[in-house]
Amino acid sequence: MTQSAAIVTGAAGDIGAAIAAKLADDHDIVLLADIDPKAAAATAAKLGSADRFIPVECDVTSENSVAALARRAAQIGTVRTLVNNAGAARAVSLHDTTPEIWRADNALNLEAAFLTFRAVEDQLKASKGSVVNIASVNGMNVFGHPAYSAAKAGLLHFTRLVAVEYGKFGIRSNAVAPGTVKTQAWEIRAAANPNVFEDARRWYPLQRVVDPKDVANAVGFLAGPLAAAITGVCLPVDCGLTAGQAELARTFSQSEHY
Repeated sequence: MTQSAAIVTGAAGDIGAAIAAKLADDHDIVLLADIDPKAAAATAAKLGSADRFIPVECDVTSENSVAALARRAAQIGTVRTLVNNAGAARAVSLHDTTPEIWRADNALNLEAAFLTFRAVEDQLKASKGSVVNIASVNGMNVFGHPAYSAAKAGLLHFTRLVAVEYGKFGIRSNAVAPGTVKTQAWEIRAAANPNVFEDARRWYPLQRVVDPKDVANAVGFLAGPLAAAITGVCLPVDCGLTAGQAELARTFSQSEHY
């Protein structure tokens, strides 16, 4: 029997590692694709056995590199789940955004998802598989990082494009939009402002920020059989950020209940 495989891009990071661990619950193999092969190997070793967690060096902005990833996956199983998780944000404002940054952020946060999907498209057709794109609340509202945000908005539309065009093959396509996630990427901000998470907490109805496992649980649900009739949607995992602002409601309503 062919082994079921999941691919997670950007898998060496905290969110990618949490997603890989979750998908291992119902996939035989998880390929941890990352541009940093040493980091991917270290993450794979932490997660479990070498025959189940397989690190693969991959530059998701390179068509040739992504094609090599697809070939590696085909050698060991059939891709049932593709998680486009790789991403990064550069300039924080339009004033700071150069054409080079704009193109780079779009290549990594949007075009890469297109490249990886097309590379494993036939495997997903064979398995009637699932695509889960890791978007962001930045793709839904303005929270800074314009090039990254515009790319994530495009990623949400790409999610729907795949859902509509490839649904006839049994392929489902959904997105997860995290809010602030407490990862190593925030260590620099926390070093500059030790209260950064406490400052952010006031904007979230649940009074906390997101944990990588929260994102992984959403991915596991959307990729799994419980979501068999769900495609083309974006699931915010944002502790209520996009639902509304209690502080703003309190200001307007003058009610102590917010």
